Amino acid sequence: METESQDEDSHHERGGCPVLVTERLVLRAPHIEDTDAIAYLANNARVATMVSRMPHPYTRKDATDFIRRSRTGAIGKCVYAVTNAEDGRFLGCCGIEPQDDPVTLELGYWIGEPFWDNGYATEAAHAVIDMAFRTRNIECIDVRCRVTNLGSRRVIHKCGFQFQGTGMVNSLALGSAVPVEWYRLDRKTWISLRSWAAA
Repeated sequence: METESQDEDSHHERGGCPVLVTERLVLRAPHIEDTDAIAYLANNARVATMVSRMPHPYTRKDATDFIRRSRTGAIGKCVYAVTNAEDGRFLGCCGIEPQDDPVTLELGYWIGEPFWDNGYATEAAHAVIDMAFRTRNIECIDVRCRVTNLGSRRVIHKCGFQFQGTGMVNSLALGSAVPVEWYRLDRKTWISLRSWAAA
C-alpha cells in the first residue's frame, strides 16, 4: 500500500509531467525501486563530471535524496527516469526545468555508461522536447554541454538545437567551473523539424 500511496503523491506533485512512451523507452517519475540502479550508474566519474549538479562519489543516500526531490519538484518541473520499455531497466534520467525567462526551459539528461552509444539519450530528449512544446506555453528550450562531451553534442545536434555561445558552469563533481557550449531550440524550428519528419 505504501508504494501505491507514493505513486499517487508523485502523480499529484508532478502534474503536467505525463508518462512518455517511445519506441524503446518509457519515461516516468523516478521510483524508490530505482535507488540502487541510480546510485550504481551515477557513481561514475565519466558521467558525473559531465553533469553540472551531480556529486562524485555518488552514494545510495544521494540517489534517495534525488528521488525525493524529483517527486516534490525541487529539482525541476519534470524529471524523468529513462527506462527500457521491454524490461523496465533504469538507464538514466532526462528532464526539463524552468529558467529565469518564463518562456524558456532547460533540457538536461544523462545515460549510464553501460548503455551509451545506443541512441537512448536522443530518443529520450526527443520525447521530452515534444512534450514540452506541446503542453507548455514556451518559446524555446536551452541545453548546455561541456565542450569535451562529444556524445552529448551529437544528441543536441540530432534534436535540432542551434549553437548560441560558450560560457562557464560550476561542476559539483569537479569542484570548479568548466567550459560549456550553449544551444537553443525555438518553437518555430521545432515545428519545422516535426513537419519534415512527418513528410
